[in-house]
Amino acid sequence: MSGGCSDATCVVMPVYNEEATVAGVIDAVRMRFDGQVVVVDDGSTDGTASLVAARHDVMLVSHGQNRGYGASLRSGFATALCLGAETIITMDCDGQHEPRHITEFCTELTRCGADIVSGSRYLPASGSAGVVPPDRRVVNTRITGLINEVTGWGLTDAFCGFKAYRAAALRRVQIDETGYAMPLEFWARAWKAGLTVCEMPVERIYMDHDRSFGHDLDDPARRTAYYLQVWERALGEAAPAANGEVNSDG
Repeated sequence: MSGGCSDATCVVMPVYNEEATVAGVIDAVRMRFDGQVVVVDDGSTDGTASLVAARHDVMLVSHGQNRGYGASLRSGFATALCLGAETIITMDCDGQHEPRHITEFCTELTRCGADIVSGSRYLPASGSAGVVPPDRRVVNTRITGLINEVTGWGLTDAFCGFKAYRAAALRRVQIDETGYAMPLEFWARAWKAGLTVCEMPVERIYMDHDRSFGHDLDDPARRTAYYLQVWERALGEAAPAANGEVNSDG
């Protein structure tokens, strides 16, 4: 049932207040993938954690308080690596990522031979449902362009959370950023560590324009400044911050 994915593949799903969607998304994942699934609840204040804890087909990692998107991925990566995962796939639990792509990520990781396969919502073959909030598209385009200027990777979507990582490559990149700018830190350190990336198309699904980044990051200018600060800091480090293990506070 797991298609091109090996027994050593683990799906990591960060969640925060996803009570309305979490059960349905996990059910859909289980229809496509029978390997290990790790759900990281980042201090949800609704019924998300209880719904996940009641299941016997996933592993729940709980943060006692909200720590941030990057912190959730750190905990998920560390857990997956401890479970012996050789491939780690990350996906969101809000209904914006189609579980049928899980096995396609495994296949593409083998086909393209890269260290990371990153989903893109902006390739010609990417489907769409709903309309991207204009400010998000503008910010994504600007930041993705800056990354490409440095790395030469030719990415089209720097922020898609649907990705597949080789565990051996992930161990070479230390993650410290706990917030939404974690991908910028990761891309900078991955480039400096010599990792390779390819993209594959995934759907562009936007059904809820009221979703918030929290704090003052809903303002596009502030959000962009935050992303640039993290990117430039990671890029300016004297050497790759790789120590053979994923840093986790989970």
